[in-house]
Amino acid sequence: MINYFLIIPILASFMVTLLSLPNWIRRAKNAGLTGRDIQKIKKEEVAESGGVMVIAGFALGVLSYVALKTFVLKDTEGLIEIFALLTTIILISYIAFTDDILGWKIGLKKSTRLALVVLASVPLMAINAGESLISLPFLGEINLGVIYPLILIPLGIVGATTTYNFLAGYNGLEAGQGILILSAVSAVAFFTGHAWLSIIVLCMVVSLIAFLIYNMNPAKVFPGDSLTYSVGGLIAVAAILGNFEKIAVFFFIPYIIETGLKFRGNLNKESFSKVDKNGNLSLMYEKIYSLTHLSVYLWNMTRYKATENKVIFSIWIFQIILIILGFIIFRNGIFG
Repeated sequence: MINYFLIIPILASFMVTLLSLPNWIRRAKNAGLTGRDIQKIKKEEVAESGGVMVIAGFALGVLSYVALKTFVLKDTEGLIEIFALLTTIILISYIAFTDDILGWKIGLKKSTRLALVVLASVPLMAINAGESLISLPFLGEINLGVIYPLILIPLGIVGATTTYNFLAGYNGLEAGQGILILSAVSAVAFFTGHAWLSIIVLCMVVSLIAFLIYNMNPAKVFPGDSLTYSVGGLIAVAAILGNFEKIAVFFFIPYIIETGLKFRGNLNKESFSKVDKNGNLSLMYEKIYSLTHLSVYLWNMTRYKATENKVIFSIWIFQIILIILGFIIFRNGIFG
């Protein structure tokens, strides 16, 4: 039987984020926690680190789900996994918010960020999350034992957390990507028998939808690392707890490509483009160092000029195509 009151956590996440963001925008501006909108002609100052309110909505949604599960359903199964997930995401958001406060040009050292995110993955390592039995081509099934929780879990979380931040810098891009990928992850979790995980991921999805209302072009608030790190981390954590890492990696292909392009520029090239007086975009560099650059290049090869919205929508369409392909390629593992 479907427990329709489980919509409450999802609604709670949406409403908390939606109602708290106007106050955050006002307070962030008063505190000088702002950043310039680089892809605009006037480059106005916009409130930063709105991802903090997304995490607040997500956390309260998850906790309300735990309360319903405990007091209404009288079910305590899986609570360890839920609190491990929540602890990891909150720790990641705290690390990211510290980076936001210090400023994206200064911030934490890369090595420091990596070390701190490894520490944030400790809750999942401590509960031995996921399955250590993996299937490899030609080799069959291999039991990795403690290698999985002690090495692969932190590697997966560090990889997803840090690289999700690479494809960013355009109004609505990061939040929209999070909505698409996490919606797909939630669906996979549901169809593979992890309904609880599906609900928790949906709490983040609706928080991102609420955030996108204020972040869509022209943005009133920027996400900051506190959002991008947390979304990337949740993708990895959900894949680990749901045992569908291969599918999640496939959904993550844009970020794998983006990582390769960023390494091409020694991690020093930005995803931004130049903007002219008409709001059209052109490349900042002679070479392509981001999927956003590729989108700008391809649009400008046509009779339609590249704009911020066109770049964003192009990447979203690419992501949707990959999600559809993922469900087709891995259909036996999802629906089997």
